[in-house]
Amino acid sequence: MSGSGPTLRVMIVDDHPLVRSAVARAVEGSGMTVVAEAATAEEALELASRIAPDILLLDIALPGTSGLQLVRELAPRLPATKIVMLTVSSADRDVADSMRYGASGYLTKDVTPEALARALRSTQTGELVMPRRLAARLLTRMTRHGVPARTSDDQPVEALTPRERDVHRLLADGLADRDIAVALTISRRTVETHVSNILHKLGAQNRTEAATRYRDEG
Repeated sequence: MSGSGPTLRVMIVDDHPLVRSAVARAVEGSGMTVVAEAATAEEALELASRIAPDILLLDIALPGTSGLQLVRELAPRLPATKIVMLTVSSADRDVADSMRYGASGYLTKDVTPEALARALRSTQTGELVMPRRLAARLLTRMTRHGVPARTSDDQPVEALTPRERDVHRLLADGLADRDIAVALTISRRTVETHVSNILHKLGAQNRTEAATRYRDEG
């Protein structure tokens, strides 16, 4: 299998070293290689943005910023990276939010090593990687409730802090994080934090949606 194409570069994000080690063993030698590991969302954001892995395996329960917030932040930045959730949670809301934020798959940690490797390779052909039981429940949820453009807990632009509004305005003007940092005399990392908070508060999946919300409500 490893000779059927280029080796896929995998990054693992989980706060448990033993889990990362077990996942790495399952991945290595199956046409994939682990190029990076991270224990927190903050660390993962910096690493993934820099190395742009082919596949990002991501736990939901991370210390500090959650995996769901991280996928929301990374998916628009790394469109070529397939983000697959690997978590103990099988809650319908977690599955639905992961897909809505841009994940390419959702696996639970009871998956076998062979099934994990097979699923990750499948992401490269555009398949939605998910156990049948979760896919069926997701489909039922979407059919019953629809997929609203905004969720019930989305907040209006007025919910942003004054500094977040400044960042939101410049983001809507098309400025990159680097340029926003210069304009507001703050660090780029601080800008990234503000952008992440803006997306979360507005229920926006990416920067484009957030910019549209500014023009609609700002």
